[in-house]
Amino acid sequence: MAGQPHYFRFVDLFAGLGGFHVALRELGGEAVFAAEWEPGLNALYEINFGIAPWSDVNELDTDEVIAQHVPDHEVLTAGFPCQPFSKSGKQQGFEHTLQGHLFFKVHDILRVKRPGRFILENVPNILSHDGGETKATITRMLVELGYEVDIRRLSPHQFGIPQVRERAYFVGASVSAGGLAGFEWPDESKEETSITTTLDSEAPPVREVPARTHYAIDMWRDFLSRAPRDVKLPSFPIWSMEFRANYPYEDMTPPRAWSQRRPGKLDKFAGSFGFPLDGLSIADQKMLIPSHSRRDGDIDFPAWKRAFIRQNRAFYSDNRKWIDPWLDEWRPWDLPSSFQKFEWNAQGGVRDIDEYVIQVRASGIRVKRPTTAPALVAMTQTQVPILGAKISGTGARRYMTPTECARLQSLDGITLPASDIAAYKALGNAVNAKVVRRIAEPLLKPLASRETPTDSTMSRIIVAREAA
Repeated sequence: MAGQPHYFRFVDLFAGLGGFHVALRELGGEAVFAAEWEPGLNALYEINFGIAPWSDVNELDTDEVIAQHVPDHEVLTAGFPCQPFSKSGKQQGFEHTLQGHLFFKVHDILRVKRPGRFILENVPNILSHDGGETKATITRMLVELGYEVDIRRLSPHQFGIPQVRERAYFVGASVSAGGLAGFEWPDESKEETSITTTLDSEAPPVREVPARTHYAIDMWRDFLSRAPRDVKLPSFPIWSMEFRANYPYEDMTPPRAWSQRRPGKLDKFAGSFGFPLDGLSIADQKMLIPSHSRRDGDIDFPAWKRAFIRQNRAFYSDNRKWIDPWLDEWRPWDLPSSFQKFEWNAQGGVRDIDEYVIQVRASGIRVKRPTTAPALVAMTQTQVPILGAKISGTGARRYMTPTECARLQSLDGITLPASDIAAYKALGNAVNAKVVRRIAEPLLKPLASRETPTDSTMSRIIVAREAA
């Protein structure tokens, strides 16, 4: 959409750091209402944007209250809470007692205020949650309000931003005003990305990488260096606890033996790293079985888990000559389970961890090429990307700073929470402003023909923006 931005009013629900606000303000929008329940982000939103958000949307509990407190607007945006639908949570969806019902608050505001357009954002798992029923319910409810709806999964890396973070976007436009006629999803960028464009080599580290994390990274760096050049590194997750293990996982499994109260069935087998199970109680055997194979009630392992166990044991069998000395020197069994697992996502690249971006996850230490950063997640310090010593700009491994992470979310320039932990968490929850803008431009194009607001209104908007 070329030319000068045009004026429209929007509301920003579950606003967080204000990614929707940043994007729509650039397109000429004025926020007339925002809502954010977290007190620190609520206060920060007013500092950044000059509007005091409503706190708890649950207090918008009747049509009369909504009509009274939510001003008329042309566009509604909402990144409603994703935890009920995320793969990393329990996936309770609409049954989540605290957050799963919050889509219905969005629906209430749409029903009462009838804005012409909306953009909603959530984790991509919402599209397949409950066998697709969640997506179908949301779509049906929006269509019943008189909107034409379309959905697309998009990630910042598709628009030249060096972060892989796929999200589901729902867009809608009132059928009575032409619906989505003329709307097209934005084209993907062809430009190459590099995380180095977001880095500040002079930025002081916000905190040190823990010594145990360094140890685990060094351990896997040595694993890579010991692997012969002609050995292809696995594309599947490396589970080092399966090296030397031979406990049953096909017809018989440890949970099945335990459910029968017969630990002796495992006496002739070895658990993690080859530690014998002979003569041990169920409680002691559980300590020596990998966490992925001892979950209560997990009697029959799914096919993917059996495949990973089989592949890891085969890889060890083929390479034990150099893996055994590595095990004995580094003793990975003394480390937490997440450090015992490794994901090498740089096939064909130089085998040096310090050339890459590292992320410590529950699923293991993941190593990625520096073309893109891992997805920022609403977690504590533990999953913040770590820059290898050879790409950090400082000559040492370090966490990405909150400011660098803000650039990954296209939110550089706004004030972040003072605490680095709070900043990382908020950025992990944030919507990417550049992605939103690319979606919003064609969606809001019909608003460009609207009558321009009065000079007094525009003056008020300009004053508010300068104050922010």
